[in-house]
Formats: sequence, structure tokens, C-alpha cells
Amino acid sequence: MKQRDKKDERAAAPEKGAFSIPVVPANPGGFIPLHGGYERLHSYQKALIVYDATLHFCRRFIEKKDRTFDQMVQAARSGKQNIVEGSQISGTSKELELKLTNVARASQQELLEDYRDFLRNRGLAEWTLEHPYTRRLRQLNRTPSANYETFKKGIEHCDPAICANVIIGLIKVTCYLLDKQIRGLEKAFLEQGGLREAMTRARLTHRANGQIGQRP
Repeated sequence: MKQRDKKDERAAAPEKGAFSIPVVPANPGGFIPLHGGYERLHSYQKALIVYDATLHFCRRFIEKKDRTFDQMVQAARSGKQNIVEGSQISGTSKELELKLTNVARASQQELLEDYRDFLRNRGLAEWTLEHPYTRRLRQLNRTPSANYETFKKGIEHCDPAICANVIIGLIKVTCYLLDKQIRGLEKAFLEQGGLREAMTRARLTHRANGQIGQRP
């Protein structure tokens, strides 16, 4: 995986608070925490747009028989589905949640390179940080509850250079959000541990409550 350019990171950065991970409270009835809720993750919301946009892009500009078609669609799908699976499995395995989120991040990076290859092999330019369309895309990315329709004009533009660059911008934002999410998961694991630690805490609490209840 390539080291991301600092300019890419600044360009991808959404408005403050847009990368926050939903706080899932502990399950009061047991030691397995509540899990799922991936639809609320900003990383998933952007990854879903990237997947739908990539499917549309490949059908328009890449031959179905070209291996790149399947590779790009599968990378976009992996970048979305692994967020879903990681969220669902988080209740019983923080290690797998972190691993799957990293897989999603790697898939997004792979897809980003495919779009850059598309531009380069056709003599088309990737928008710079100062490009007026980049600034406009950054504004759209900060739109509350942004979805495919928010970016449809650019994604479905007749010019493949505009289409590819819009999707590249969306991928950069998704990567940024996943990086923040991974760091948040790492911090949570260090502070709270995983399922084994939760089981131990639940058992100790259960014993302590039992001893209190047995006192005369």
C-alpha cells in the first residue's frame, strides 16, 4: 500500500466531526456489546457511493471482457462489504473488526490506483488540490446526508475525466474516514480490550453482585 500524499489527506478531509464512529453502549444484559449499525458509519455511507459510482463507471467506460472491469467492481465491493462485516462481528471479535476495516481500507486504495491508471493511460490529468472542481467536490462532501444523488452530475458526466476524478475524490474521503475509524478502533481496544476482557469484567461484576445479595 502506497504512502498517501499529505495533499491527498488534506483534500479528502471532510468537515469536523464527519468521521466520528457511533458510540455503541454496552449491553446491560450480558458481556457481548451491542454491534452492527454500520449504516450510520460515514465510512460506509461514502463506500456505498463509491461502489455504485464504480459500477456505473465500469459499465460505461471499460469493456466487460477486460479483467479491469471485474477487478474494479470487486475492489469497490470489498471496500464496502468489509465495513459491514466488521461492524457485525465487532460484538464478539474486536480483532476481526479491526482486520476487516483494514481490508476495506486496502481495497479502497487498490481502487484508487485503478482510477489513476485509467487517467494516466489515456493521457488525462488527476485534479490538483487547487483545482476549482476539487474545491467544489470538497463542498459537496460536506453536505449533510450526502448520497449518490449529491454527486450524480459528476459521476454520470459525459466526460470520463470528470467522472473518474469525482470518484477519486470520493475514494480519498472514504480512505480518510477509514483511517480515522481504524485509529479509533485501536484506541478503544487499548482502553477497553476485547471480548475476553469483557467476559472477565462481567464475571467479576456478577460475582460481586452475588456476594452483596448474600449479605445478611
